[in-house]
Amino acid sequence: MPDKIIRIGGASGFWGESAMATPQLLGAGVDYLVYDYLAEITMSIMARAYAKDPAAGFAGDFIGAVLKPHAKAIAAQGVKVIANAGGVNPASCGEAARALIREQGLDLQVAVITGDNLLADLDAIAAAAPTEMFTGAGFPDKDKTASINAYLGAFPIARELAEGADIVITGRCVDSAVTLGACIHEFGWSASDYDLLASGSLAGHLLECGPQATGGNYTDWEDAGDIANIGYPIGTVSADGSFTVTKPEGTGGCVTVGTVSEQMLYEIGDPQAYMLPDVVCDVSQVEIVQTGPDMVHVSPAQGYPAPDHYKTCLTYGEGCRGGTSVSFYGFDAARKAQKFCDNVFVRANNILRGHNLGDFSETSVEIIGAESQFGDFAADFEPREVVAKIAAKHSEAAAIGILLRELTGLGLATPPGLSGFSGARAKPSPVVRLYSYLTPKKALPIEIDVDGKKISFQDGKGIAFDPATIQRPPPPQAPEGLDVVTTVPLIRLAWARSGDKGNKANIGVIARDPAYLPYIWAALTPDSVAQRFGHFIEGGAKSAKVEKYSLPGSHALNFLIDAVLGGGGMASIRNDAQGKGYGQILLAHPIAIPAALADQLDDNKGTVQ
Repeated sequence: MPDKIIRIGGASGFWGESAMATPQLLGAGVDYLVYDYLAEITMSIMARAYAKDPAAGFAGDFIGAVLKPHAKAIAAQGVKVIANAGGVNPASCGEAARALIREQGLDLQVAVITGDNLLADLDAIAAAAPTEMFTGAGFPDKDKTASINAYLGAFPIARELAEGADIVITGRCVDSAVTLGACIHEFGWSASDYDLLASGSLAGHLLECGPQATGGNYTDWEDAGDIANIGYPIGTVSADGSFTVTKPEGTGGCVTVGTVSEQMLYEIGDPQAYMLPDVVCDVSQVEIVQTGPDMVHVSPAQGYPAPDHYKTCLTYGEGCRGGTSVSFYGFDAARKAQKFCDNVFVRANNILRGHNLGDFSETSVEIIGAESQFGDFAADFEPREVVAKIAAKHSEAAAIGILLRELTGLGLATPPGLSGFSGARAKPSPVVRLYSYLTPKKALPIEIDVDGKKISFQDGKGIAFDPATIQRPPPPQAPEGLDVVTTVPLIRLAWARSGDKGNKANIGVIARDPAYLPYIWAALTPDSVAQRFGHFIEGGAKSAKVEKYSLPGSHALNFLIDAVLGGGGMASIRNDAQGKGYGQILLAHPIAIPAALADQLDDNKGTVQ
C-alpha cells in the first residue's frame, strides 16, 4: 500500500465546458475521471429547469458528451468515473446514465448520492431562520427561494466505490470531493487521517478546474502555447498524500510551479482554514517544485478535524436585471460612450416615472477600453475604441424592458461612432442571490443508491473549529537594500490568480523567486490593496475589509476582499461579477526593489504603471 499510486484526470471544471478532456485523458491512461460541473449560479439555473420539468435539473452534458461517446472505452479500460453532474436532480441523472448503459449493452454499475437537496424542508428551515454565515443577514423571503443544497463530502463517494460502483453521480458536494473520494477508497484513509484528507482535498482542488492548472488563465499566458489543444490535468497521487501534476503528452498548455501555485490559491480564503466537510485544510506550508517538463510535485498539506456543520447554500430571487454592450470608436470614444449611457438612463427614468415604476435599485456603466476597471490608477490616455457596458436592476421585469428598449431607441440620437454586433434585443433576467448558512451534520441523512441497492449513510459528527487555535507563520523578513531603489510592477516579480467567494474576492500572489517575497510583502498591504480596489468596494476604500495571509511553503500571500463584487454571481450587474480579472489589476501595483535587483529582472513581464 505505501507504494501505491493512482492517476486521476480532471475532466471538467464547469457545466458547459469543452468535451475534449475525456478522450484526451482516456488516451493518456488514468484510473479515475472526475468531473466538476456545479457552482452556485449553476444550481439556480438547474433549479429553474427542474421546476419546469421534473426530469431535468442535472448536467445533460455528462450523459450526451461523456458517457454516450465514451462509455465503451471507459468500460474497456476499467476507468472509474465520479461526477457531481446530478445538480438538483441526481436520481434522474442516474436513470439517464443507466438507460444509456443498457442501450450500449455494457456492464457498469451506477451509484447515486442524494441528501444534499433541502428544498423540501424549506418551511422548517425558514422557521429556524439560520443567519447568513458571512454577513449575519436575516433569512430571505422563503417564497422566493430557488434552491437549497448542503455541500457534502467525500466519504459517501468512497462508500459507493466500495460497493462496486463504476460511475458515481452526486448532487452538490464540495468540488474537491470527487477526487478525495477516490483517494479514500484506494488508500483506505480514515476520518481521523487529517493530513491525508487535507492532501487529497488539495489534489482535488488542483484538478477541479481542469486546464486552469495547465496554463489556462495563467499570468504568463504566452507560455501556455497551443491552448486550442490544451492538456487537462492528471494528478498522480501517492498513499502519503503527496502528488504530481502533469498533462497528456502531445497536448498544449504547460504545467509549471506558476500554473499549479496559481490554482492552489484560486478561490480560497484563509489558507490555514480552508473549510471542507471532511477536514479543515492548511495549505500554508505546501511546497510546489518543478521535477521535469510539464511535471510538478506538490508536498502534503496539513489537516484538522472535520467541522460539525455542512456549508449550505440557498439561492433566491430578488427582482430582475438586464443590460447590454455597445461600442464606440473614433475621436473622444470614451466621452461619447459615457454621454450615450448617461442619456439612456435619463430617457428610461422619465418613462419609469410615467409608469409609476420607481427608480432602478442599482445601475452600472463600465467603459471598457478606457481602463475603468483600474479606477484612479488608470493610465492617462484617450482611447479611440471602447465598449460601453450598461446594466441595471429593478424589482419589475417591465422596468428592465424599458431600459433595454431605450438602449436601442437612442441609436439615432447618439454621438457618432456607435456600433456593435448583436442579434435580438437583450431580455430581462432574474437576479439570483446567494445565502450561505450552516446545517448541523446530524440533521442531514444521506442516501446511497447503487443500481437499486439503497444504503443510508451518516457522516461523522465533526467538531466546531476555532480559528483562534491557528498558529500563524511569521511574516517574511524585512526587505534589504532599499537605500537605492526603483519601482517595478508586481507582474515582474510574481504570478497572480483571483476568484470569487460569494460577494468576496480573493487574490493569490506567488513570488517568482523566494528572494522577491520580502519586497512584495512590504508593498502589498491591506490598505494599499483596498486603495487599488476602492472603486469596486461597497462604501469605498475607507470601508474596506481586506484580510492578508501568508503561505511560506509556496512563497505566496493571499488577500480576501469583502463586499467587492456587487453581490457576486447572478446578483451582480458588473462586467466581472466573479473577480476573475482582479489579479490582473493587482499585477500593475508598484513594488519598490533595489536598483541592482531590477537590473536582473525579465523585461518581458509587464511595464511600470
